[in-house]
Amino acid sequence: MQGNLSEIDIRSILQLIELGQRTGELFVKAYSSPVVSNVSETTYHFPTESSWFVFFLNGQIIYATQSAGSLSRLRDYLRHYKADRDLDEIKVTSVTAVNASEYGYLWALLEKGILTPVQGRIIIHNMVRETLFSLLSLRRGSFIFELSPALTPQLTTLEISSLLAKMMKQIQEWNQFSPYIQSPEQCPVISDPAQLQKALKPHIFNMLSNWSDGQTSMQQIARYLNRDVLTVAKAIYPFVQQGIVQLLEESSETSVKKTKPLQRETKTPKVVCIDDDVVIQEKVESILSQNGYEASSLSDPLNALGEVFHIKPDLILCDIAMPELDGYEICAMLRHSTAFRQTPIIMLTGIEGFIDRVKARIVGATHYFTKPFGESELLMLVEKYIGPGLATSSHIDRTLSKEQEDQLDVQGRSKLHNPPSIPLKSKNKKSNI
Repeated sequence: MQGNLSEIDIRSILQLIELGQRTGELFVKAYSSPVVSNVSETTYHFPTESSWFVFFLNGQIIYATQSAGSLSRLRDYLRHYKADRDLDEIKVTSVTAVNASEYGYLWALLEKGILTPVQGRIIIHNMVRETLFSLLSLRRGSFIFELSPALTPQLTTLEISSLLAKMMKQIQEWNQFSPYIQSPEQCPVISDPAQLQKALKPHIFNMLSNWSDGQTSMQQIARYLNRDVLTVAKAIYPFVQQGIVQLLEESSETSVKKTKPLQRETKTPKVVCIDDDVVIQEKVESILSQNGYEASSLSDPLNALGEVFHIKPDLILCDIAMPELDGYEICAMLRHSTAFRQTPIIMLTGIEGFIDRVKARIVGATHYFTKPFGESELLMLVEKYIGPGLATSSHIDRTLSKEQEDQLDVQGRSKLHNPPSIPLKSKNKKSNI
């Protein structure tokens, strides 16, 4: 089952899965451009490239998440139990970690006795409700439901019909906050501390003051408290109305992070290409090296993991179809390490398919790139995630003056812009890998 949300809504999809008592996973993706969805005259903003996974067993929900490769949400929930630091000491080797790393880490915490089963169930219930709150507000996107073995082991299951009834009621209540509150990702800031202090008990005021820094969202505050975001919104809504608390659309910390890739004046960005095809290795390495990147190639997937830890690249290109250890397994293993949780990992494949993209997203891949691709396409993608390469004297030497360019004919200019190390398929086509 697959399609677009313009044809069917999330609520109907969930009801069909429950009716058919299906076991498998649902993948939903918002359109790639920033989307504004209208829900009963309430504006709900979704970030670019948002995607969600929901896992089912016999028509009931086992687990749901917005980002398969990130542990930030779990870390927020663990903060309530003072167990967030324990997450860095956990190593996950089970199959569940490949399908849903956050779920695998949660189970590891349970097995070590850091969390109790009751605490684990509470966290999963909150995670599922948080995910459905976003999904049920989504109106534009695509989805695919794939029958597959159930996510194991199971800690709890949630009945879809009763959960949907509660979630729809929450969304209706949320709509009443408009236009003062628009999104769970808004960050509160106290504009009148004296007035707020008079209205709240001292311990509540101190707690809210610590979190109202313009960088902590209402959703994060809800996780810290182990509550739903509606409860947090209800608590601060009167103060937002009075202007005592203001809500920021984006934290200043996020803005700073977005500008970091541009600050590469003294460090050459490192890129590693893991591919058993020597020709692909040489071409990728040649393109990137000539454009100011420190490029390395690894052909043996079994030894690649150790080498990657030694090189510590800023970006990893990884082929999917390799013997003994495929790209999905390598990506999943790298994501289990704190050193590579945030490193961009781009999967390379000769197969174009939605299922393969879903698999790449499940194991935490940042992007899915189909071969063959041209030099300009590769450079644009690398620059998108780690910025432009470092300019060197060799780049300056290769730059032609306007007077020299005018003296070149079309054939000569073509040779200069398509170096011999990158073969052309034909005279009229750009180089492809």
